[in-house]
This record gives sequence, C-alpha cells and structure tokens, in this order.
Amino acid sequence: MKIVPMQGGCGAEVQGADLNTLTDADVAAIRAAQGEHGVVFFHDQDMTPAQQLKVARRFGDVNVNRFFTPVPEQPEVALVLKEPRHETNIGGGWHTDHSYDAIPALGSMLHAKEVPTNGGDTLFASMYLAAEALSDGLRKTLMGMSAVHSSRHVFGSEGFYSRMEDDRYHNPELATQDAVHPVIVRHPVSGRAALYVNPGFTIRFDGWTAEESRPLLAYLYELGAREEHVCRFRWHEGSVAFWDNRATWHHALNDYPGERRLMHRVTIEGEPLPAYAA
Repeated sequence: MKIVPMQGGCGAEVQGADLNTLTDADVAAIRAAQGEHGVVFFHDQDMTPAQQLKVARRFGDVNVNRFFTPVPEQPEVALVLKEPRHETNIGGGWHTDHSYDAIPALGSMLHAKEVPTNGGDTLFASMYLAAEALSDGLRKTLMGMSAVHSSRHVFGSEGFYSRMEDDRYHNPELATQDAVHPVIVRHPVSGRAALYVNPGFTIRFDGWTAEESRPLLAYLYELGAREEHVCRFRWHEGSVAFWDNRATWHHALNDYPGERRLMHRVTIEGEPLPAYAA
C-alpha cells in the first residue's frame, strides 16, 4: 500500500489497497493519512453495501443519516443519487457534514456505483490551510469564539429541500437540533488547528446575531475556498473517497445535466471537538 499526496491543497491517493482485506496496520496508516491530508481516495474498489459497512466499522461506529434515502438492502447505507430528472444534486455547495450535531461525525466513505460520462467531480478544501492563512490577530480572536450550526434551514420542514419537494430527503421533523462548536478546533488525530465553520450549516457566531456574523463568516468562507486550499477528485466506477469533516469542506459539482450519478455513503461517528489553544 502506498499513499501519494494529491496536487492541490489537500487529499492523498491510497494505491495498492483492497478495502475488503485491510490489515490493522493498513487501517492505522489510512487513519493517519486521512488526519494529515483531510481526505483519502481509492480506485477500483468492489464492495457490496454490506461490505462497505464492514469496512467503515474498522474506523468507528456508523452514524445512520436520518434525512437521506437508505439503500433498500442496507438501511445503514445512504443513497447519494441524482437522476436525469433532478435539477439539484446532493452535496452541492461547500459544506461540512453533520456539523449541526452536538458530536459531529468523523466523516464519510462514499463509493461510486454509477458516474456520468463527464462531470460530477467533487472538490475538497483544507481547513488546516484555511486556519494557517488567517492573520495572527484574527486567528487569536477566532480561537476564543464558538459558532452555532443548524440543520433546520436545510433539512427542516421549512428548509431548502422541503421547499423543493425533493423526494430524496425524509424526516424533516427531525431537523430540530442546533450545536455550538469552537471556530478553531484541534484535530483529534493530527493535533493541528482547523477552521470549523462552513457555508452549509453555520448560521452565526455564538453570542452574535446572524446580521453581525454575516460579514466575518463571508470572509472565512472566501478564505476556505481559495484555489490553493482545494483539490479536485475525478470519480470512476469503483472509486472511494473517505473524508474527514474535522479537516475539510467538500462540494459536489452539479455539471452533468440529464445524466445519472449513484453513490453509496456510510458516515462514521466522531467525537467532541476541542478548541485549539496555541
């Protein structure tokens, strides 16, 4: 097994690995590479939903997404699907999964089952590099702050997907939770500082109004998505991306109108995120 860093701000490709036959040493190496690079990629992986669950459990307990449609034969695996009739895709726009939970998910393992002939790439952005790009003064200020994250405006009964009447999402009555997390967290594996706000689910700074928060959040979002912080992953059938929500954002591009894209996703439980202290 060989780990090769990607060109761009984050990511590494794991070559020569079969996810179905990982040794304990392989798991430890993949965990360390994910913590360092934010996301690890694999190609030519042949996994049933049951096998994908088994692999994911090597890295932690499974978090069953309460809003996504499950795979019929494995309800702990979520469908990430765009049919030709769908105008919007799942995961479009920069975001960090499950930051609205009190204990955010570690990350997700996404397995490509069907990909479009062109397009459908996913962008990942390093929140390590975003934190490092802050001025000393702003970084010091942010290290003393927390932010509020919510799922209501996305998955709730008055949220984006309910207004779109999108049948790929369910249980809007469960989108009632808000969570407060440090703006700069210490990554549990690498120990590095990472920016932990995101355009998808962060709604304001703790103790600030949404209006007061908007200009600073907009600056942080621009900073996080800078080209030098980003890598781009091109999918093939059998590809796997295994990302770390504590170190990255991701953005699935919606540039394949009229084509089908099908992925299976398993999300893995995380742990409370401590504030970073210099």
